[in-house]
Amino acid sequence: MEPSSSLVTVSVTKITTLTILLLFLISCSTLTSTEAYDALDPNGNITIKWDVIQWTPDGYVAVVTMYNFQQYRHIQAPGWTLGWTWAKKEVIWSMMGAQTTDQGDCSKFKGNIPHCCRKDPSVVDLLPGTPYNQQIANCCKGGVINSWAQDPANAVSSFQISVGAAGTTNKTVRVPKNITLRAPGPGYTCGPAKIVRPTKFISADKRRITQALMTWNITCTYSQFLAQKTPTCCVSLSSFYNDTIVSCPTCACGCQNSTARAGSGTCVNPDTPHLASVISPPGKSDNTPLVQCTSHMCPIRVHWHVKLNYKEYWRAKVTITNFNYRMNYSLWNMVVQHPNFDNLTKSFSFQYKSLTPYEGLNDTAMLWGVKFYNDFLSQAGPLGNVQSELLFRKDTSTFTFEKGWAFPRRIYFNGDNCVMPPPDAYPWLPNDSSRPVISLLLPVMTLFLSMAFLFAHV
Repeated sequence: MEPSSSLVTVSVTKITTLTILLLFLISCSTLTSTEAYDALDPNGNITIKWDVIQWTPDGYVAVVTMYNFQQYRHIQAPGWTLGWTWAKKEVIWSMMGAQTTDQGDCSKFKGNIPHCCRKDPSVVDLLPGTPYNQQIANCCKGGVINSWAQDPANAVSSFQISVGAAGTTNKTVRVPKNITLRAPGPGYTCGPAKIVRPTKFISADKRRITQALMTWNITCTYSQFLAQKTPTCCVSLSSFYNDTIVSCPTCACGCQNSTARAGSGTCVNPDTPHLASVISPPGKSDNTPLVQCTSHMCPIRVHWHVKLNYKEYWRAKVTITNFNYRMNYSLWNMVVQHPNFDNLTKSFSFQYKSLTPYEGLNDTAMLWGVKFYNDFLSQAGPLGNVQSELLFRKDTSTFTFEKGWAFPRRIYFNGDNCVMPPPDAYPWLPNDSSRPVISLLLPVMTLFLSMAFLFAHV
């Protein structure tokens, strides 16, 4: 009986070990699949729609449209790059509103030469100022796409493509594979193309409806972990009731003299002689990040200062500073999570929109610059900052300056989560109730001890 019982024990141990390993693998796969999830924008994505609008003798003409359904994450210059792999031996005869970056080998064609013969073309938007005969609606913005909450009218980008050596019916057309989106760097993961109901179009006079011959959609989601290995921004804090200034955490975005700091580039001292030549070497265009040497090494710092306290209101000042000498942030935005945003009275120099990712919870706000005033955050230097003040109305049931309540819970800059200081480092509120007691007792105790000393020596 003993050998059989030991075998049972070993078998149970093996099964338990295998079960734990299986659960671990499942948890890892779950984490991988959800790392692109954004709690403040749970439904945010970029949807790419291909609408076949015409059949040709050897293929089709399609309009490709990118919709940025992300509330606060936009695509800035130098813009998006869309790539894919053809399912068969397709070629691109012509394009409007965009172009491929490489024509490829078209030597087998005589007469008419295709625009691109690559199996895996990469497409970029055309620049503003493109001749009208090469444009279509929503094109030619240099690949810049605004966020949906900030400017929905400019959260769309389109181009037209004429495809040859392809199917000429709904049953013979093959959708492209391995879709990639760079905006402008990595960060987006695109799913497979899915055939959906054909898109319907309404004429300008709204009296006629037409529809695409065939439509397929691709959904792309963003992950900050894929975009860069280190954070890109940090938060510092201060208040009127405490002299302590809580700086960004040390090495929040990397450390000085660290070769392992991927993507953060090198740093430069602002007092360096001939700084301009260091930033942009003569005859060379370099987009590699070059940040000012700081303890945090972040390209962007957001400073939140609790400024004033009124009877029914309180006031905070927000300052965004750019420490990157090689980056100007156009159309920047910031998302702040704070419980008092349900009673924001006024934003003095920033545009404001409430974000409500969850019903009944209004604690998240999107802030961005006023057009032609401070919507452009210049590179590091005297002009490399923007600021505004926020006026909040107090809710007597929740308002307090204690335990860091007046400071934000989370801050995003251009869609990336910023590194916050640890909660125990927040500026504390002085305990006023105990200080008067100490100040009254101290002279009494001093007088008592002095008299006791005198009587002892009499």
